[in-house]
Amino acid sequence: MLKINKKVEYGLMVLRYLGENNPKGLVSAREICDELKIPFDTTAKVMQALNHHNILSSVKGIKGGYSLEKDLNQITYMEMVEMIEGNTQASFCMTHKGLCGLHNSCNIIGPVERLNMKLTEFLYNLTIQDILFGETPIVQFKESP
Repeated sequence: MLKINKKVEYGLMVLRYLGENNPKGLVSAREICDELKIPFDTTAKVMQALNHHNILSSVKGIKGGYSLEKDLNQITYMEMVEMIEGNTQASFCMTHKGLCGLHNSCNIIGPVERLNMKLTEFLYNLTIQDILFGETPIVQFKESP
C-alpha cells in the first residue's frame, strides 16, 4: 500500500475543498482548516508551496484568501508531492543508517526497481482530478475476448 504523509494528505484535502467550493471565490487558510479540522500551521505551509508553484493563487489582506489557479487535470499526483516535499527520489535499499545490510546478497533488487519504476510512472500520469473526483477510471481493465 502506498503511504501518503500528512503534508500530502492535507494538500489533497485542500485541493478537494477548493475544487468543490471554487465558485465561492477566495477562501482563507483558516476557514479551510476549521472546516476540515486540520492543523493550521502545516496546512498553511502546504498551501504556500502550492501557491509558489501556481496551483493556488492568493490575495493578501483582510478580504484575501486562496483560490485554485490551475485545473486539477493538469497536475499529477507526483508533481504535487514534489511541490510539497521536494525531491522524492528515495532508494528502497536505504535505511536511516545507510544501505540495507542485505544489499550485497539481495536477490530482488532488480524486480523491486522495476516495481518502483512502474509505480512512479503511474503516479506521474495520475491526475489530482482523477484521484479526488474520479472523473475517469483510475484503472481500466482490458475486456476478455
